[in-house]
Amino acid sequence: MTASQTTTANSEAEALKSSGWWSSDHTKNISDHCNWAGITCDDEGHVVEITSTMDVLVPGGAWVGGQLDKLNFLALRHLVRVELGGARLQGTIPVQIGALSKLTYLVLPFNSLTGELPLSLANLTKLQTLDISLNHMNGSFLSAIGNLKNLRYLDLSGNSFSGSIPRRVGELSSLNHLDLSNNDLDGVLPLWLTNLTKLENFLISGNRISGRIFPGIGNLTNLLYLSIGSNQITGVIPNELVQLHQLNVLDLSSNQLSGQVPLDIGQLSRLSFLDLSYNSLSGVIPPQIATLPVIRWIDLSRNSIQGPIPYEFETSYYALRGRVNLSRNNLSGVIPPSLSKFETIDLSNNAFEGPIPVEIWCKFPKRVLFPNDKLLNYSGNFPSCGENSIKERPQIHKIVIFLPLALFFALLVLVGGLYFFKTKAKKSNLEVCVTEQGDIFKIWNFDGKIAYEDIVRATEDFDISYCIGTGGYGSVYRAELPNGRVVALKKLHSLEGENPTFDKCFRNEAEILQGIRHQNIVRLFGYCLHRRCMFLIYEYAERGSLFCMLRDENEALELDWVKRVNVIKGVAHALSYMHHDCDPPILHRDVSSNNILLDSKLEPRLADFGIARLLEPHSSNRTQLVGTRGYIAPELAYTMVVDEKCDVYSFGVVALETVSGNHPGEFINSTVQQSAENDVILQDFIDKRLPPPINVMVASEVIRIVSIALACLNPNPKSRPSMKEVSLELVCRPPKFARPLNTISMLELMN
Repeated sequence: MTASQTTTANSEAEALKSSGWWSSDHTKNISDHCNWAGITCDDEGHVVEITSTMDVLVPGGAWVGGQLDKLNFLALRHLVRVELGGARLQGTIPVQIGALSKLTYLVLPFNSLTGELPLSLANLTKLQTLDISLNHMNGSFLSAIGNLKNLRYLDLSGNSFSGSIPRRVGELSSLNHLDLSNNDLDGVLPLWLTNLTKLENFLISGNRISGRIFPGIGNLTNLLYLSIGSNQITGVIPNELVQLHQLNVLDLSSNQLSGQVPLDIGQLSRLSFLDLSYNSLSGVIPPQIATLPVIRWIDLSRNSIQGPIPYEFETSYYALRGRVNLSRNNLSGVIPPSLSKFETIDLSNNAFEGPIPVEIWCKFPKRVLFPNDKLLNYSGNFPSCGENSIKERPQIHKIVIFLPLALFFALLVLVGGLYFFKTKAKKSNLEVCVTEQGDIFKIWNFDGKIAYEDIVRATEDFDISYCIGTGGYGSVYRAELPNGRVVALKKLHSLEGENPTFDKCFRNEAEILQGIRHQNIVRLFGYCLHRRCMFLIYEYAERGSLFCMLRDENEALELDWVKRVNVIKGVAHALSYMHHDCDPPILHRDVSSNNILLDSKLEPRLADFGIARLLEPHSSNRTQLVGTRGYIAPELAYTMVVDEKCDVYSFGVVALETVSGNHPGEFINSTVQQSAENDVILQDFIDKRLPPPINVMVASEVIRIVSIALACLNPNPKSRPSMKEVSLELVCRPPKFARPLNTISMLELMN
């Protein structure tokens, strides 16, 4: 090293030391600064990278955060990369940062930075990534940003920037990601956006943008993600939008759009998420929406759309996994029975008429159907909701047509049946019992002696040989009912029933589950609240809990990467449904691998709602510390206030557990420090019992899930994503990662 290089190295070391970001243990040997945590030097000894993996702890372990303007950037002119996401940085971005002429990455999200963007940022002409999202910055947009010709990724979301978008943003011809959402920007959508032909993601939701969506937006043919919701956009949805054939996500919600939904929307063959809610749209539902091959989410709620539900919704390709919200419109006609194929629906506050199909009534909670003043309300008199009743129940309008004939034959059957049953009773008391009772799944909220005796027979008086597990307040039995159906039976024993806490949990689970329907939430067939015995009857999950399967060496191999990804997605969709599709929202409060059950096809079912609660909007929602140790959000220990972000944290733990094969407790504790010595390579973290995913798409899914899970574990609840955001992200096609797993670190994904 030359004398000049030595001098430069010394000045860089002094600049790092004087920042106060490193503890005295590091700064004792200042000449060794290239080996400090988070510091990377080139072959000549110049500092080229500062990352948030550095150890910013003072002696004793107390976190102090750092003032960004305490770092002397004038002494660090060789910096190429500054990545300090989530480093709790405070203060302003100093003007001196403009001296870093070699800088290509400036990534400062999830901090507490304030003030305005310094004009000197325009000097960073080699900059490719600028991410200052989720801070507290304000002021107007950088007017000279057009100088950054190499910029590919620009994210200023989650701040308080004001004013209009500068015209010179249109000069950033290499830009493929532009996120300005959740600021205080105004003005109109500028026409020069059409210059950004490489743009893949454009997010500007949550601002005060007005005016119309300009027709030229159809020129942005590379767009994958378009979100301009929660603004003041007026006018109609331009037909040119259907030219965006690569589009995965289209969010135009919460604006003032009018007119009809474009009839050619079916051309968006890659669209998976469509949200046009909270506008003033009219006309009818375009049938082409339901024919989109990969659509998973349709929200047309709170508009003025009229007419019937198109026939195409009955034959929709995506029905079995899709969500559709048509509530608060002026829709009319009858409700097609085939809508029961959907994962979730909401048809409330419309003008539907006629009978409610049994399939709809039995699958979905009643709140998704009413009010609809012309619908026949069958509360109290509607047929029971078992499988057989759904399959065998004739359509009600047909009953009305053939009522006289049906009554005549019914009398004949009744007389013949009574004689037959009387004769058979002498031969077999068991058959009489079964016949009189009928199918137990036709009895909802049942409470009777015969049902109880059938359960006793099926379990040989709750013999321990039928017990398949023990929950927090009862034992679970496998029972084969007289009709041959196998169910899971959760029984509250007499001693437990005398405990008010157990009794409350039991009744709470019955109340919560009878009102929700989702393919990834365990289905409650019925319950008995009898003084002799209390029990719940569920669908039976043949493969048991995710916890047990991950810990069985043979079964863990059967749960390959594709199936594990599917399990995590299913749990995310279930929680998103509970948090965002139920009114009031439902919090599970005990999301753990023990409470995720797997059926014969390894499809997940979220179970055990004993401590779930409704999230009341005008309540303090204070709670006792409940849940499973190792899955409880840390803030509950000191705030005692529960919200949906507590479930988000638990989901993050379960997702990492599913990927790694074990509870990630030690890893979570170590990453709180976010230091290089605690970093883990992704390939070393994932379950070593399985070969690493070779398929690029599967590997990308695993990488994306780990990144999402780490975001869910953010110590700051406000910085965690919502389950709706998680669910949406997992629905979209993941970006392909070219790098192998052994070159990706967990802290890199965290930041």
